[in-house]
Amino acid sequence: MAAMLVVTSNDIPGYTVRAVLGEVFGVTVRSRNIGAGFTAGFRSIGGGEIPEMTQLLLQSRNEAMGRMIYQAQQRRANAIIAFRFDNGEIAGRWTEICAYGTAVWVVPVSDDAKQQYDAMVRAGRMPHQQQYATNVAEFGPAASH
Repeated sequence: MAAMLVVTSNDIPGYTVRAVLGEVFGVTVRSRNIGAGFTAGFRSIGGGEIPEMTQLLLQSRNEAMGRMIYQAQQRRANAIIAFRFDNGEIAGRWTEICAYGTAVWVVPVSDDAKQQYDAMVRAGRMPHQQQYATNVAEFGPAASH
């Protein structure tokens, strides 16, 4: 995965947008694992967080975000602005998670932004982006990219 800034804002402080490369999105549709759904049903009786569903949502969001970043890379972008998540239910059985934003080419202009960008390029990604791997299997091996 090449370096990619992803922000929810419409601009990136310290950077200038040089080109807008279009909208990008990543989608995943998930169904609940029968075992996790059964366990979650029992946990919901007592109230509080349902760890099985939290894990499923986290995996789904990371999958959708990884696909969005991949699409931006295909357009030769180095950043995504106006990033958002959306979700919906399909037939009451599946959950769709969509990550979307605008792919852009940005250039760092401030000293801080230049240092951040250089570090990001050297590392190949922002430190927190390691988890945004496209790995469809819930219980499969972790993606290596």
